[in-house]
Amino acid sequence: MQSAPYPIIDLDLSAPLDRHRAEVKPEWIDWNGHMNVGFYVVAFDQATDTLCQQFGCGFEYTRDKIGMTFVLEAHVTYDREVKQGDPLRITTQILDHDAKRLHFFHAMYHATEGYLAATNELMLMNIDYASRRAAPWPDFAMTRIEKLVAAHAALARPRQAGRLIGIRKK
Repeated sequence: MQSAPYPIIDLDLSAPLDRHRAEVKPEWIDWNGHMNVGFYVVAFDQATDTLCQQFGCGFEYTRDKIGMTFVLEAHVTYDREVKQGDPLRITTQILDHDAKRLHFFHAMYHATEGYLAATNELMLMNIDYASRRAAPWPDFAMTRIEKLVAAHAALARPRQAGRLIGIRKK
């Protein structure tokens, strides 16, 4: 089996993954006095980096010209506002995977009050560095992804996952 050419953090098999923490920055606030919609995506993107580190496809993966990860699709729900200085806790649940893709779900909570602030469902694709085309996950990553998938298999599917956007007609 191919191993990573750089050190990888210890795998966290908590379900859901509960490692990412952040704080709402002053520059993330809009004229409504709460976090701007675009910065929810920034916070979720940073949580995606935290996830990618779990299977060895973080910064080093691209720095060493092995591969990259690209988001193919994303869906965000905004459930409750957060304001400047609020602490955030973002959990991650893997919903599915195949040889080249990872389907996962982030939930953003106010870290001290505990309420759900937003969710983010994503489809991530592994990319070969040289060709910039879709490629299978390297063995070292796939082994870890499969362990994460197994750890998350018993979790209930989030009610927001797979939602469609639209106006319901009566």
